[in-house]
Amino acid sequence: MSGSPRRKPGRMVAHIEPFREWLRAAGYTPGSTRGLLMVMGQFGRWMQANVDESAQLTMGDLDAFVAWMRSRFTSRQPRLRSTDPLVAYLLAAGAIAVPPAPLPGDVEVLLDGFRRWMIDERGLAAGTVLRYENTARRFLNERHEARGSEFITGLNARDVVGFLVVECGRVSAGSAKGRVAELRALLRYLFLHGFTSRSLAVAIPPVAGWHGMTIPKTITAARIEELIASCDTASATGRRDRAVMLLVARLGLRSVEVVNMELDDIDWRCGEIVVRGKARRDDRMPLPFEVGAAITAYLVSGRPASVSRRVFLTAKAPIEPMPPARVNDICRRACVRVGIGRVGAHRLRHTLASELLRHGSTIVEVSQVLRHRDLATTAIYAKVDLDTLRQVALPWPGALS
Repeated sequence: MSGSPRRKPGRMVAHIEPFREWLRAAGYTPGSTRGLLMVMGQFGRWMQANVDESAQLTMGDLDAFVAWMRSRFTSRQPRLRSTDPLVAYLLAAGAIAVPPAPLPGDVEVLLDGFRRWMIDERGLAAGTVLRYENTARRFLNERHEARGSEFITGLNARDVVGFLVVECGRVSAGSAKGRVAELRALLRYLFLHGFTSRSLAVAIPPVAGWHGMTIPKTITAARIEELIASCDTASATGRRDRAVMLLVARLGLRSVEVVNMELDDIDWRCGEIVVRGKARRDDRMPLPFEVGAAITAYLVSGRPASVSRRVFLTAKAPIEPMPPARVNDICRRACVRVGIGRVGAHRLRHTLASELLRHGSTIVEVSQVLRHRDLATTAIYAKVDLDTLRQVALPWPGALS
């Protein structure tokens, strides 16, 4: 008995084989590839009935196709993630008519210069640049709506403080300090590049709060070992996750430093790695045997084939460099496996610093491990060693003996 005839892909017939190769290069499995090719075929047949053959494909057509697919399901609404690779491919292949981008307004021109200044001259990390840019965009757009093309003319301290009062009224004290720093950076840029006649950054009052009042949150060293041991090294994802957690727990790397690590940053002969930290600072650190063995296990039998030089890649297609947020996800999934409250990767970094102090390391030595530029940043970990603090604390006057 012969099987059912294969349905033709309609207007997408010319893209079937290129799409197949694109999916293979992106790391999709044969099963996923078959499913995605079926979606492309559905789209091609839908185009025959709904899109003029002489018209070029648009994003509006794709939206209409997605709406049509949703209308076919009455009991539940599918998430339709299968259309994402299709859209990505069609955009890369130039098969979608993308409307021309609007000419940048005064705000966008200013933000573009601000962005380049933060990257080229200040060397800020991508995440920091995005955060600063978002605050600057809200401030400048508000000014543009009120003053039009003269949104910078006449800018004064009252305008700046008024914006911050509203912004800080809806966030925590820590986030409010961030808003102040972000807006100060914009005001410095405006002054240095001649947009304002005087620096308004000095007019921003500091946010009330005392440095070093909080105690870093940690977990026990035994819990750290449980989290690391919970990674299933029989799977490729488990080998990757164990290597990631060891880099954070043993070397104190930040999430962004883990994901930015490249294959060329590992010197296997000398047993060292290059850590690409904040402000374009590169540090060489020793690579402990345990950490090196975990990375090797992932590279040899776990890391997907990719042209990327980044060490850690996503486990599922599309295969691409792992984002910083995935490091926190790895730690939180380990917490679920162990059965403890979820903690992020930075908690492991805090624990490393506290354990080093507890075992006799000096503040200077801990600062070198964590790669702090200011020793005062490291000093907050001294408060975690309560046993030592009790030895140096004076008795309270009048306390009962």
